[in-house]
Amino acid sequence: MRYATSTKKIPKTYIYIAASILVIIILLAAYMLMLRAPANDRPKVFEQITMATNTEYVGTCSIIAALENGYFLNEGLQVRIQSHSSGKAAMEAVLQGQAHLGTVADIPIMFAGLDNRPILVIATIFKAEKDHGIVGRKDRGVTTPVSLKGKQIGVTQSTSGHFTLDAFLNRQKLNPDDVTKHNYKPEELGKALEKGEVDAVAGWEPFLGNILTQLGSNGVAFYGQDVYESLYAVVGTREYVIKHPETIKKTLRALALGGRFCNDMPEAARKLVDGMIKTDMKNLEDAWPSYRFDLALDQGLLLALEDEARWAIKNKLTNKTATPNYLDYIYLDGLEAVKPSAVTIIH
Repeated sequence: MRYATSTKKIPKTYIYIAASILVIIILLAAYMLMLRAPANDRPKVFEQITMATNTEYVGTCSIIAALENGYFLNEGLQVRIQSHSSGKAAMEAVLQGQAHLGTVADIPIMFAGLDNRPILVIATIFKAEKDHGIVGRKDRGVTTPVSLKGKQIGVTQSTSGHFTLDAFLNRQKLNPDDVTKHNYKPEELGKALEKGEVDAVAGWEPFLGNILTQLGSNGVAFYGQDVYESLYAVVGTREYVIKHPETIKKTLRALALGGRFCNDMPEAARKLVDGMIKTDMKNLEDAWPSYRFDLALDQGLLLALEDEARWAIKNKLTNKTATPNYLDYIYLDGLEAVKPSAVTIIH
């Protein structure tokens, strides 16, 4: 008995697509194997570390990658993540002895310097331009940046959202007192705007994107990419950092690999953080090319802290009258040992 056989050829396009997918899979697997040490090569005894961070913020990608991909374990660190809704809260946890290290934006670091609080920055791990801004309600008369004058605006006081708001208003030739500010926790801003307690809110992602989605056609957004670049750093108390130099080096090595993963493997990185970051995947994908997940201690950090300190003093957000030497709040030894090319601070 003869069986019919098909002579129809598979289109070359399908073959090329299949081959391309196979190559991508092989490269991804090879990349992961290169970065991940075999389990039997890991240290037998692990040092316990608690890291306070905002796990809903995309700036933590390098931390999540280091945790999920085993980079911390490869360094002999067993890291426990302590979740907070802001970097300001995470830094407070560090200062109160509830965590060994924490992630925080530059504004709380600036205030810590003004208040002479005992913290040290070991590295910045994330930079982004279009990350902070303002979302308003059109039905409350918020349609253009200038229309913010006279409006009620919700903001988390003494944070990067507060600084961005004032810098944005200044760009529109408005004064900070041309609006009425109301202090809310970051996670409370959306509800305050929805209930009409305020006309607009100032903050950062993913809160802004989620609030804008909730407002639909009634929402309008103004981003502060021209007035503020987000800087996200890892800090510890002065006592802890100085007494644990090897731990700091291990942490930085793991974060360097985590940042490399987030930069080099954007699709895989987005999937990794998708379950934690409460934002639309399409928005995340669109914004990702502007994100930089590199370890650094550069001169721009010092300049930003000094500029922000002058803002705080001018607006009487502190009782101090002089800008501190922020070099005293930066720990150079760790990153100089791990990645010396990333240290460009003049010292």
